[in-house]
Amino acid sequence: MKTLCIDYGLKRVGLALCDPEGRMAFPLETIERTTRQKLFDDLADIIHKESVQQVVIGLPLGLDGQETETTRMARNFAASLTRRVNDAIGVTLVDERLSSAEAQDRLREAGVKATKMKSKLDSQAAVIILETWLRSRDA
Repeated sequence: MKTLCIDYGLKRVGLALCDPEGRMAFPLETIERTTRQKLFDDLADIIHKESVQQVVIGLPLGLDGQETETTRMARNFAASLTRRVNDAIGVTLVDERLSSAEAQDRLREAGVKATKMKSKLDSQAAVIILETWLRSRDA
């Protein structure tokens, strides 16, 4: 099942896709947010173009597992996206705690220079969130 992962942020939204068999996650792109409507339009285009059947959205809980203002914003975004996509597409929230830190570590290990880190960080975090979801399905 082709799955799109969204690392939702107020300034940037990182995206990742998995292969149709659901085994591997790949960074797609990072969308610079301008307006809410443009973000939803961009996502609808990607969902259609990539024949996405499932959407996974990172849920930014606090380190203690508590909900924060950002958590509520991500839940609101997920509800809005759910209303906009075809009923055949599922929308799932996944705990994303420490995904950005892990993404930064992976990029450093891969030799990505600090000047390029910011542009790749959000899509790499989306890869990590998607990998978490893929592993949870296999368990």
